[in-house]
Amino acid sequence: MISKRVFMVRPHTFGYNPQTAVNNPFQFNITKDAIPESALYEFDTLVKVLQSKGVEVHVVQDTEDPHTPDALFPNNWISFHETGQFFLYPMFAANRRAERKAPVLKYITEQLSFSKRLDLSFYEQQNFFLEGTGSMVLDRDAKIAYACRSPRTHERVLRDFCMLAGYTPCIFDAIDASGYPYYHTNVLMTVTRHHIIMCLESVVSEVQRQQLKSCIQKSKKHLLTISRMQVNAFAGNMLELQGHSILPLLVMSTQAFLSLTPLQSEQLSCYNELVHCALYTIEKVGGGSARCMLAEIPG
Repeated sequence: MISKRVFMVRPHTFGYNPQTAVNNPFQFNITKDAIPESALYEFDTLVKVLQSKGVEVHVVQDTEDPHTPDALFPNNWISFHETGQFFLYPMFAANRRAERKAPVLKYITEQLSFSKRLDLSFYEQQNFFLEGTGSMVLDRDAKIAYACRSPRTHERVLRDFCMLAGYTPCIFDAIDASGYPYYHTNVLMTVTRHHIIMCLESVVSEVQRQQLKSCIQKSKKHLLTISRMQVNAFAGNMLELQGHSILPLLVMSTQAFLSLTPLQSEQLSCYNELVHCALYTIEKVGGGSARCMLAEIPG
């Protein structure tokens, strides 16, 4: 199931977020004055690229108050489903919880016609978190929810989501080269119609690697492995979308695109048009990339 529409939030004042940096090593504290403007340019460029390829992009403008430096990553607090439902998720950082703003929710119900809200944010009171399609990578065809455990991904909330949404959980542990858990599953894994793109070497145990391979086999998709170095370049942080061409798009950052080997590019290009744009400021300061900026709208 490939979405033709996406929801995006244009940031008011993008910047380094110390509340998320405690467990996101992809973030760097760069405090140059030009960062908000650079991020806006990158955001607007991605919107234009998607629109030029035939993707229907719904953009809502973030507000000044309350200050939400990570507002351009909406896929962490909301997901849309072909049933007409949308989920709200419990967020690790207190200032990210403020992204669930009334004007944004009003836009979703009125402009996107999603009115069936399932709210899991109450888990924040128990310090249990599940940051949407950052914590989970959803195979919407096979109804599998892939998730690596982390301070932002609690198994209890994951299983609650799966029960409500009709997914089967596939849970594993994955660590970076320094031995720290990856903060989000979607930095090391992407699901497309034909591929599971994944850093299998980061999975802790051989038992879990075999379990993952079994899930992938059941989904009838091909495993394409990427390295930890490619994960650091956000090569796991992609999203498949349908534009006006026959081949679906595979959207990523330029950094991710340049990290792909010629063979990987060739394999992916058999099934997708590879689309990329520069997101260096957003990646460096925010610790997220193209997929994090896109909340796909199925149907």
